[in-house]
Amino acid sequence: MRVLYATLPKKELLMKNKLLIVWTSADIEVAKKMILLYGSVILPRGYWDEATIMIWGPSAKLLAESSELQERVKVVQETGVKFNCCVVCSDDYGVSEKLASLGIEMIHTGEMLTQALQNDWKTLTF
Repeated sequence: MRVLYATLPKKELLMKNKLLIVWTSADIEVAKKMILLYGSVILPRGYWDEATIMIWGPSAKLLAESSELQERVKVVQETGVKFNCCVVCSDDYGVSEKLASLGIEMIHTGEMLTQALQNDWKTLTF
């Protein structure tokens, strides 16, 4: 049986778009085995033209308290993936300075999420 996608040119198979990953989970395994693992390969492998990981809610506290996750974030950042964080949440958790020191942009994430959804970004939420 011939698989249809195997016959498509690579450009058509892997449509180049913008990806927004909304990371809300405080589960460290979700962070390590999905968000940061996938995040580390999406630009180098050409899956997406642009990618952003948005840290929102309990994930901000998790990241600020885990040196292992901080190291993984650095690796993902080196590939060109951008990171930002909900400044309201990070202020509430008292971790804004720590996350900013990791090169994470502190923003009002609701504005970016709304713009991304209205402008046809692909969005994953964890």
